[in-house]
Amino acid sequence: MTKRKPYTRELSNDWWTKKLFYTKYMLREGSSVFITFYSLVLAWGVLRLSQGEVAFNAWLEALQNPFAIFLHMLTFAFALYHTITWFSLAPKATDIWVKGKRLSDNVIVSVHYARICFCDCALFFNYYFIRS
Repeated sequence: MTKRKPYTRELSNDWWTKKLFYTKYMLREGSSVFITFYSLVLAWGVLRLSQGEVAFNAWLEALQNPFAIFLHMLTFAFALYHTITWFSLAPKATDIWVKGKRLSDNVIVSVHYARICFCDCALFFNYYFIRS
């Protein structure tokens, strides 16, 4: 047996800033921290709702803080970025064939955007017209 040391490649701390692909990847993965934060804020709101009207109103008042508003806007931006990158990855995850030909990547991505627009419009219509 030899006592050779295995080769380990040097990797700097800013390796992900060298290529745009890696930067986008790390931003997408880092966005999960903000999405987790927002999930915890909503869970906290459900807990406060179960504790009564006073507790829930105190939670709503806490969300009026400028720092909380900033975090919500940042979380929304990351969620939007996450959605866009996820839709662009959809053609790689699906393999749809129609009449012996593979469906174009643009069609798959367009259908995803059309579906989300339809769902948003349906929720908007339901909230503003059917609810009242």
